[in-house]
Amino acid sequence: MPPLFNSRLINDPSGDPGIFISFPFNKRAMAFDLGDIYNLSPRDILKISHIFITHTHMDHFIGFDRLLRIILGRDQTVYLYGPENFLKNIEGKLAAYSWNLVKNFTNPLTFIVTEITNDKLITQKYICEHKFCPTKAPSTISLKLPILHEEPSLQVATAILDHGIPSLGFSIKEKVRINIRKDALAELGLMPGPWVYQFKQALFDNQNPDSIVNVLYDKNISTPRKKYKLRDLEQHLVVYTKGQKIAYIADVAYTSSNVEKIIKLANGADHLYIESGFLEKDIDHATRKFHLTARQAGKIAGLAGAKRFTLFHFSPRYTQTHAEKDFYTEATDAYTDSFKAS
Repeated sequence: MPPLFNSRLINDPSGDPGIFISFPFNKRAMAFDLGDIYNLSPRDILKISHIFITHTHMDHFIGFDRLLRIILGRDQTVYLYGPENFLKNIEGKLAAYSWNLVKNFTNPLTFIVTEITNDKLITQKYICEHKFCPTKAPSTISLKLPILHEEPSLQVATAILDHGIPSLGFSIKEKVRINIRKDALAELGLMPGPWVYQFKQALFDNQNPDSIVNVLYDKNISTPRKKYKLRDLEQHLVVYTKGQKIAYIADVAYTSSNVEKIIKLANGADHLYIESGFLEKDIDHATRKFHLTARQAGKIAGLAGAKRFTLFHFSPRYTQTHAEKDFYTEATDAYTDSFKAS
């Protein structure tokens, strides 16, 4: 069965950083970083419910303006998470515009924004009808990292890394994969459809095993629906397997502390997206800029035991035809050596 979510880079490896997380069986999405997002269609942007920002350098955050323009006037709540001073950054963005016309909007667009510091999470709400001005003081809770966001089917974890300023790393993980046996579907004469997603959600939500599930029955039979107890369907149809894990690391210095935190965050990832600003020949420049080289990125991916990795955020200085090949050659060599040692 397909995974709960899919991931992809928003731009090519030399463009602004960011990945788009889509949920094929649900009309929603998540994003990690918001640089230039013109490669995302308005339809995709409107699906985004949660956004996780590593840091607010322009190439990681300028896309907030496009997001705001597209969702303005919609009945939508968007959750954003970012590093220290993130509330100030969001408020600066929102204060840059005049909101005298929001009285014409009937839909309650809301941003719920959480700032992540070393010892606490600070959350503030910004509502369109209030011209995005807070009406209450922000709420504060003690830090409970690494888990930052949790749903019945998934969890998002984070780590505070060093890029000269705090830069967050993230991972998103299915708690478990619920696989539906196609042979068992056929044996029961059942047809796939939206009910399968609803059935999986009921399992994730730990609903009463005796609750009733309405199932799409064989189209050749006069009765289009059939009722099953949740426990019976689970027994006949479900195989549980390990869920997938995606990790995203952008803009970090190659320090022992960062490497240790990244390995812990990305441990066993099915897919690690990791920044690689420079080739090894420019390691001095990478160090000054608090970025990774391709070799360093590959080594970290191997030490984390990542099954697959994608490099991104190549410096503009590499414009030669085969630059991407050079990056992957260096990274793959280091990945192979460190993966064997991990």
